[in-house]
Amino acid sequence: MDRDGLAEFLRVRREALQPGDVGLPAGLRRRTPGLRREEVASLATMSTDYYTRLEQGRGPRPSRPVLTGLARALRLSDDERDHLFRLAGEQPGPPPGPPADVRSGVLRMLARLDVPGLVLDAKYDVLAWNPLAAALITDFSALPPRERNLLRLRFLTDRQGRQARLFGEEATREFAREVAADLRAATSTYPDDPEIARLVRDLLDGSPEFAEIWARHEVGRQQSLCQTIFHPQVGRIDVICEVLVVPERDQRVVLYTAEPGSESDQAIRLLDVIGMQVLTIRS
Repeated sequence: MDRDGLAEFLRVRREALQPGDVGLPAGLRRRTPGLRREEVASLATMSTDYYTRLEQGRGPRPSRPVLTGLARALRLSDDERDHLFRLAGEQPGPPPGPPADVRSGVLRMLARLDVPGLVLDAKYDVLAWNPLAAALITDFSALPPRERNLLRLRFLTDRQGRQARLFGEEATREFAREVAADLRAATSTYPDDPEIARLVRDLLDGSPEFAEIWARHEVGRQQSLCQTIFHPQVGRIDVICEVLVVPERDQRVVLYTAEPGSESDQAIRLLDVIGMQVLTIRS
């Protein structure tokens, strides 16, 4: 255990955080930069005295749960978390779960695109999307956060008992097999993540199709997401997906395109015009 190195790292990281970064009010003017020690201790669910002794190089060797709490409280990246563990004389374990924050540069790129685009994490949660992706797939903003997941849309039914409009034909069976194999890879990367465990449990309980595929124990990272989408306003759209990997966050930017000049390409262009509007035909 490198006590001095650990103490300095904790202090520097604490002083680099502002109250707003962790959801705390700024309050009165602060005499020192960053968070207070008691605020970090509270966020990490430990006593202020224990945290203070760690930051002063006097504390006992912290346990793995304590280090995990500190990494969460200080909003450490995966690399910073691994460094924290090594300073404390521990080998870094698997990351607690897929990162949910999307780089600002990726968000700016998504907003400027003239094709549907979204950002997925390792368990296929939709973290960000542009308006054209919402028009093509579904209004993600209208869904509860847990339901903003392509696997739930593919395998589970909605509240009215109807299967989601995505991926509704025979040609998407290969997609189902590949994303199930991808999810199994995520369970190995993040074995302690409760959200992945809950997702697998819900899919097994709610989809015999998924249960049959899951029983094959196939594992593999998917790099393409080509499929057919049946849209209620513009009909069938055959899309080709380009997948851009953001490796440091284990995220993927998925861009939906179609063969130039094809009916599917024209349908996407129409969606760019009508957006989320519902078209009605008057007799």
